[in-house]
Amino acid sequence: MPSFAPKTYAWGKFRNCTPDTFFLLLDFLPLDNELIEPSLFCARLAELHLTSLSPTGMFGFPITTYHGPNEQNVEWNSDWCFYFTRLLTQFFDREIAANGPWPRYQWIFEQLIFHCVPQILKPLQSAGRLLKPSLIHGDLWEGNTSAHQTSGEPIVFDAAAMYAHNEFELGMWRREIVRFGNTYTEHYLRNYPPSEPVEQWDDRNRLYSIKYNLAHSIALPGTKGVVRTLILDDMRYLINKYPPLA
Repeated sequence: MPSFAPKTYAWGKFRNCTPDTFFLLLDFLPLDNELIEPSLFCARLAELHLTSLSPTGMFGFPITTYHGPNEQNVEWNSDWCFYFTRLLTQFFDREIAANGPWPRYQWIFEQLIFHCVPQILKPLQSAGRLLKPSLIHGDLWEGNTSAHQTSGEPIVFDAAAMYAHNEFELGMWRREIVRFGNTYTEHYLRNYPPSEPVEQWDDRNRLYSIKYNLAHSIALPGTKGVVRTLILDDMRYLINKYPPLA
């Protein structure tokens, strides 16, 4: 899908620069300043998720990627529950390092990881179900999207790419500060319906949104009080719904 992102021409590191300085040369595109129209945008995004093929057949990425300034552990793995647990733990540990310990918050996260995440994600690859690794943008909000002023085609940029469960992309849209919201999710699901088990769609979406809220809290520590409360509320909801198995 060459029209869905600017073409890259060159990248690298400048010589004799302190601190280390890097460059990236892309197409210069005339972009609209309005919020992108959901119908075509969500159709293109679903097309990317449906048609992309992981080079290994697993979840991950061939090179290290970053969500903002934060390195992501994208080492290949075929088990989505394991892969997401590792990624979420990486960001939670970084959030604690950035914003300080909070014992209750940390204890609830442990319960989430050990008891809830397996009950929510393992069914995606059990009972004969197969889960396709899809190429996702990984940081998809209105600030990283636009439309070409001439063609009207949607454009995405500034990715935190990986091959992942396609629904992970939509965890960003659950957050109230992101302007895409329910309308965009509904348009997307018309093109790419929820994975089975469908009845766990909303719980997966809530779980996936936690990673994006953690990234926000790391990047903007002044918001940690509000964002940590949102994370805590989501974790408590899931813990209450998915208590430890007997």
